[in-house]
Order: sequence, then C-alpha cells, then structure tokens
Amino acid sequence: MKPKKILSLVATVLSVIALFVFARVDDDPIKKIVTQLNKWTDEDPQEKVYLHLDKPYYAAGDDIWFKAYITIGVNHQLSALSSVLNVELIDDRDSIKRAIKLPVQNGITWGDFNLPDSLAAGNYRIRAYTNYMRNAGDEYFFDKTIQIGNAVNNTVFTKAVYTYTTAPNNQQKVNASITYTDLNGIAYANKEVSYDVQFDGRSAARGKGITDANGVMNVSFTATAANQLKLGRIVTNIKYADKKVSTQTVAVKALSSKIDIQFFPEGGNMVAGVRGKIGFKATGADGLGVDVKGIIKDNDNQDVARMGATHFGMGYVVMMPQAGKTYKAVVTLPDGSESTVTLPVAAASGFLLSVNTADPSTVLVKVGTSQDIVDKGNAEINLVAQQNGKVYYAAKTHITSASFAASIPKSRFPTGLVQFTLFSSTGEPLNERLAFIRNPDELKLGISTEKQSYTTREKVKLNLAAKDATDKPVVGSFSVAVTDETKVPVDETAETTILSQLLLTSDLKGYIEKPNYYFTNPTEQTNADLDALLLTQGYRRFVWKQLLNDVFPPQTFAAEKSLTISGTIKTSGGKPVPKAKVMLLSTSGGFFVLDTVADDQGRFIYKNLIFKDSVRFIVQARTQKNSKYVEIELDRVAPPSTGKNKNAPDIQVNISNGLSDYLKNSKSQYLEQVKYGVGNHATALKEVVITEKKKAPDVSNNLNGAGNADQVLKGDIFNSCPTLSQCLNGRASFVIFRDGQAFSTRSMHTPMLIVLDGMQMSDDFSIDDISAADVESIEVLRTTAYTAIYGGRGAGGVLVISTKRGGSDTNYTRYAPGIVTYSPKGYYRSREFYAPKYDDPKTNAKMADLRTTIFWKPNMVTNKDGSASVEFFNADAKGTYRVVVEGIDNDGHIGRQVYRYNVE
Repeated sequence: MKPKKILSLVATVLSVIALFVFARVDDDPIKKIVTQLNKWTDEDPQEKVYLHLDKPYYAAGDDIWFKAYITIGVNHQLSALSSVLNVELIDDRDSIKRAIKLPVQNGITWGDFNLPDSLAAGNYRIRAYTNYMRNAGDEYFFDKTIQIGNAVNNTVFTKAVYTYTTAPNNQQKVNASITYTDLNGIAYANKEVSYDVQFDGRSAARGKGITDANGVMNVSFTATAANQLKLGRIVTNIKYADKKVSTQTVAVKALSSKIDIQFFPEGGNMVAGVRGKIGFKATGADGLGVDVKGIIKDNDNQDVARMGATHFGMGYVVMMPQAGKTYKAVVTLPDGSESTVTLPVAAASGFLLSVNTADPSTVLVKVGTSQDIVDKGNAEINLVAQQNGKVYYAAKTHITSASFAASIPKSRFPTGLVQFTLFSSTGEPLNERLAFIRNPDELKLGISTEKQSYTTREKVKLNLAAKDATDKPVVGSFSVAVTDETKVPVDETAETTILSQLLLTSDLKGYIEKPNYYFTNPTEQTNADLDALLLTQGYRRFVWKQLLNDVFPPQTFAAEKSLTISGTIKTSGGKPVPKAKVMLLSTSGGFFVLDTVADDQGRFIYKNLIFKDSVRFIVQARTQKNSKYVEIELDRVAPPSTGKNKNAPDIQVNISNGLSDYLKNSKSQYLEQVKYGVGNHATALKEVVITEKKKAPDVSNNLNGAGNADQVLKGDIFNSCPTLSQCLNGRASFVIFRDGQAFSTRSMHTPMLIVLDGMQMSDDFSIDDISAADVESIEVLRTTAYTAIYGGRGAGGVLVISTKRGGSDTNYTRYAPGIVTYSPKGYYRSREFYAPKYDDPKTNAKMADLRTTIFWKPNMVTNKDGSASVEFFNADAKGTYRVVVEGIDNDGHIGRQVYRYNVE
C-alpha cells in the first residue's frame, strides 16, 4: 500500500471513530436493555462449576481426586447460592456408574471416586452440577470426557483403524481393522473372534472371524442413515487361550469420511456492498476440525477471495459481496478431492457488525451499512457490550455515512467473553458478535521449591505465593496436584483448566476442541485462532427478544441450601390433610426422631439435614385425630438425563494404545500393593462351598447381627399371600397371630415387638398393614439369647422385618397406612489422599513406590501474606514431576500455574 493511501485510511478510521458517541444508561432503548439485563441477573444469576482433577486419565484401581469451584455472576465470585453439588461418573453407554452429593461451603468442596479393579476400560464422563444450574440446561454443566484403562483384569488390548467407502444408495461402508495384543504388544494371532456392532444398544451387524498373523481382524458393516449421527460400539469376544475369552469394546466415532463445511458471516449477515469477514468451519464426521483450503467464486466463476490459514478447521475470509450475485466455495480437502459449498445469500439491505481485538489495549468495533439506509438519513443505532448480563459499554449514533466505528479500551472489560449487540432505535437486535477480551487481571501464582533437582523418596517443600494483578497478596483457596510427568504425559492444549472452563467453555454451547490451547501460551496467533472460534461458535445464554419482552425462563429448580425431606400428606382420595402430624425416624448412626406439623395444604418439610449415603428413614404421619389412614407423598427430584456426550469428539478409539506405559505401571503398582496387602483391591478367590443352617439376610437391622435369630424367613413365600400374618402362620415356628399381632408361645399375653427396617413400632401396630410383597426377610427372635438386647420391650419376643430395597437411591416404599420408608441420596464422605512419609519409621520402605499422583491437596489456603506451603515425598520413579496449582481468591480472581522439578 502506498504511503498516501495509508494516511488516508488512518484519517478515515479516526473520523468514523468520532461518530460513535458513548451513551448514558438512561438513554432509550439502552435504558430498557440495561434494566432487563439487571433484572435477568438479579432473578437468574448464573452459577458455574469447575472441577480440578489430579490427572487427565486413569486406570482401574486408581482414585480420581477432584476439587470443585462453584462461582456465580460476572466476577466469578465463589457462590453462596447452592450448598449441594452433584458429581457423576458416566460410562460410554451414558449410564451413571457412580453418583455422589457433596456439601458445599462458600463455593468450595472436594471429593473422589475409587475405581474398582473390575471397571471396564473405556471412555467415561465426569459431570458436575448444582440443582439450580439445571434451570439453564445441562449445556452449562461441567462435563469432561476421560479415558480409563484396565491392566489389572485385562489381558487383551485393542487398536482400531477405520476406513470408509461409498456403498449402493449412497450409504457408507465402514471397515474396522482391529488389532489384538497383550499389554507388551505381542499379537494374538490366529484367534477366534465374534463381534456385535451396536448403536444405541441395538445390534446393527454381527459376525465371526479369525485374527491374522499380526493379530488383526477386519469388521465391516454398512452405516444406515438412521445411525449416521450416532456413536456406536463394536463388542468383540476373542478366545485368546484355551477356555479363556476376553470381551473388548471398540468405540465407533465416525461412520464416514465426509467433511461438513459451514460459513458464518460476521455479525450474522452478509450485506451487499459492505465488506466484512465470513468465518468458516470444517468438521469431520468424528466432530474434530479438519484443516482445509479453498477459493470463493462468484456466479460468473470468478475468483473473489482465498480461504486463509485454518486452525482446528476454523478460519475466515474477507470479501465484499455484490448485489445480484451468488457465491460458492470450492474447498480442497485433505485427500486432494474438492467439495463445493454455497455461501449464504447477501442481504440487499442491512448492517454488518465487525469486532477486532488484535490491538493489545483497545477493541475496534465497526458498523457497516448498505447505502439505502444511509440515503434515508438520520436513522439511529445503538451498540451495547455486555458480559454475563452486565453492561460495560453502550453507545449510540445517527447514520450519516456507510461506516461507523468505536475504539474502546480493553480495560473497560474483565477478561472473558463479551457480547457486542447492535440495536435499532426501537430496541430490535440487528447484529451480534462475540469477542474474547484478554486483560492482565488473573492471579499471579508463584510456585517454588528449595531446589530444582531432588532424589527419589526425598521430602519436597512446595511454596505458593499468590498476588493479584497489582502485586498485592491475596487470601485464596487453591488445589495442588503433583504428578510424575514421565508416566503421565499431558497434552497441555487439550486440558480442561480453571481458565478455559470459567472464561470460555462455560459460556459457549457445543464442543470446543482443545480449549486450553487458547490459554496455555497466548500469542497473536492463538488470539487470532480464538477469534475464528468465536466467529463460528454461538452464544445462547438468552434470547434478546424474550429478554426485552420480559419473558424469562421458568425457575423450576431451587437452589439447594441443605439436604431436605419434604412431601404432602393426603387422604386416600387425594385431598390434602391439614395440620397432619409427621414424624421422621432413623436408626442409622444412632436413633433419632424429628417431628413436625404439616401446613393447611398438608405440606411438610425437614430442612438442614446432614446424613450420609445408605441412610434409611421412616416417615410416619397421622391426622390431627391420630388416624393412621393417610397417604404420604414424598417429593422426589429426579436427576437430569445423562443425554448424549456433548464432548463426544474427545472419545478415544484406542485407549490402551495411548496409555500403554501408564497401564504397565498401573499393573506393577497393583501387584505390589496386593503383595503387601495394601489398597482397596478385590482379590479373586477359588470357589468354595459353605454349608450353613441359616442364611443371613442381605439386609438386616437385627441388633444381634444379620441372621443371628431363632429363625430366618425369606424368599418367595411373601409374594403370594393376601396378608403378612397369613404368610407367617404355620411358617414362623412357635408364633401365633391374632388380629395382626404376633405372640410367642413363650409369652401368650405380651405381643412380640415389631422392628420394621430398624424402627421399633408401637404396641398397637398391625403387621397386616405391611404389604407382604414388600418384605425381604423376617428374623424371629424368641429366646432370651436374642431378645435380651431389646430390653423390656423385647420380653415377649421380636420380629425383625426388613423390606425390599429399591434400585434407585431416592426410592421410597409405602407398605402400611401412614408409614413409608425412604432412602434418599446423602452426603458422600470424601477420603483423604494418602502418600507415604519416609521420615516415619512406621512406613513400609520395602514396598516399591509406583505412584503416578505424587501428591494431592484440595484445600490449600493462603494467609494474609498470600503464602502457603505443603510437604510431601517423591516416589521411586526418576524424571520430571509436574505441579499444577489452580484456585480463586475472595474477589473472584482466578489463577493457574504449572511448575516442574526433576527427580534424579
């Protein structure tokens, strides 16, 4: 460009910048926009949750350690809204394998999952959310895909390579070349294999084959149109030795080699005669970006623009569409073939909103408009920039030319996504653009050790110094994970971090490939790639038209402040029973009773309860006149559907192939722990036959211990009797039944004590009020050896009745008028991370230390000087140890730092 043209361009930019005038918030329609946004953030503040995991992947027998940070609002302050967090481990069939509830205090909690040795290898998800977050939808839950291998119970490992060809009727034929080896890579040659290709649990193809000399077998099937968008699995059974069969599951991520290419005009529209960016995104059938190149041509086949460099398949072109012309992209794919894609049709009239964040200190916002709007004269437009509902910039101008601009200091905004929206004079949204503002407002975390190199098993003191952007020490909550990077290599760009989660992915719907790429080492190039992402990724926190029309999403799910048990007391006809007397009883961890009175609508609630998993309650209700003939209807909030994995592109087809070194270490660690009898490992025992006179019930509240009774009754005898007393009459030895009460022949004048699911019932309780079909077992206690423990109330004998337990942890059983049993999900008691202390003589120094997570501390808190320190011992492995510290201070500033030291 010639110097005169450069000066002319600069002068033009300076002149148009002056045309945008900063607006007061009381200017209409800006006033209404700000008012509605404030109303939205006041009535529906958005919670976010992030889990810091100790490692990126695991093996069966491992522990998953995590810390949760729950924030609220635009400033990422720790949330005081919710006090309960749900965390789930979900398998590749979208089935919940483990679910725990954790108590939250000041937005912080931590927990763990113990992975059993028998856990199948595969792709799993860790999902976390508060009940309140469900109002915004599960798109905003923390949801991360992880890989879990198994070298403990697994002797066969697979690697699959897919190829695709076009079958008749434009269907896709898929060929999976599956290699079977042992952990050391030795092939299982000439072995019989049967397979079943499944989609949504339904079989799509079956067959058998023999592996070749390299342990390879080919599985071919045709992908129907119905399965094109589904994730599948190939379940194979290989007979790898005499009478030994191993089941291996291989993920099917893609059913074709097709590449989808889409174009996204900046601001939402292409406008004839207005120059602007057009973002594009090329995605493979597996959901991952594919780098492509191409040329934009008009309807006269003339070259208009060249598609520039891409990252993860995303990039943009700059062009000025002409009125009356159409455009197409001729795209060259990685295999050399070409694909033609039609671009959106340019509007004859409208606006174009462009945002440029390349300058380190300012944001340049440009608005282009078609000439017909300029000719009309004096039209007004409004620009609003907001982040999570808080307006940081508002401006208005009258249209006097085809180009307008505003240069806005980045210091106006906090770091994160900013939504720029152009409105008409009547408040109608016209264009929208997302931009990421990067400011130096993160915490400065300094990590240090006394030296850079250590020996194995040597004590390490790790120091943390936390400061804000102005170098002022801060008090904050942090979590620290130390791993052996030699055994746990990490792709840092693919990590999920506190920065990528809270600043980016939690505000965007859909899948984002390698989110930490944009944070691990920010450069001009990563910033440009991030801008390309935002050109193609939508923002869906709210819809402007609904917001401005005072239409807010319903708040169906209340923020949980504590564990509660609530419900309604009704008559058998369904009418509420006002002022009903309600009693809550439990014997778990000690006997306790709570009572309350229902309101005029029969509603009752017990708040501020603290109980652990597996606690069983009995809820008993009576009318004001003490009648027991009422129905108790407990409130049960069903967990959200697991749905499909939104991060399905992160699924790995060849899990063991990528984790082979890690799995070898896992196997060695398991054998070492079994050798010394440590760890929570299930050991396979030889089958033995035990003969016993009385089989103890699986579930029992017998104070003498399960099965310690004069007689145990269980099984199908309870399924075919109209009343429980009829079931027991003649079966319960030396027990007689009269009017629903039981009498031991040892004491015919004193009824036997009824103990129902651990609760001692009143003397007038009738066992016929219990549905016989709900009974799991009955233990008959008649002799003093068994009744003495029940004191005077057991003098006439005792019947210990245990009812069937439902599969759901929130099921309750209604087995008698006015009584239900209830097993809600209680708090999980988090375990403490264990690491050997080699300065303690009690530590077994002979045992090989093969830890991969060297140290984990979820509750590292800095003092008023911003300092904190921890101590731990290295393991036996030499190499590089990686320290990751993440956290947040009291004002919502977040930070992350990675540090490494050597072990020689």
